[in-house]
Amino acid sequence: MRKSYRVKKEAEFQKVFEHHDSVANRLFVIYQMPKADQKHFRVGISVGKKIGNAVHRNWVKRRIRQSLLELKPYLKQDVDFLVIARPRADGLSMKEIKSNLVHALKLANLIESDYDEVI
Repeated sequence: MRKSYRVKKEAEFQKVFEHHDSVANRLFVIYQMPKADQKHFRVGISVGKKIGNAVHRNWVKRRIRQSLLELKPYLKQDVDFLVIARPRADGLSMKEIKSNLVHALKLANLIESDYDEVI
């Protein structure tokens, strides 16, 4: 994803955390903060050290990023959100990660209603 679609700075992460609007499933926690003056969504991805070494963490991040790239046309555009991976996300297939991410995004109402679950 391009830089304009990412939440990178610590202060930006903290603003979204402090908003306290979150949902979770077994693999992901989603924090969100609406931003009405924004042209497109921005996402931050966090994968903790409980998942494993750097290779495993980057593996999970790449799959989350790719899933979000495929879901990009269906995501709400006026929001900043964070995707935090839980330890169970390590070692799952791309299909499992994407389906769980879609589930968490639906719980957070971040996927538009015209998304049909073709995975």
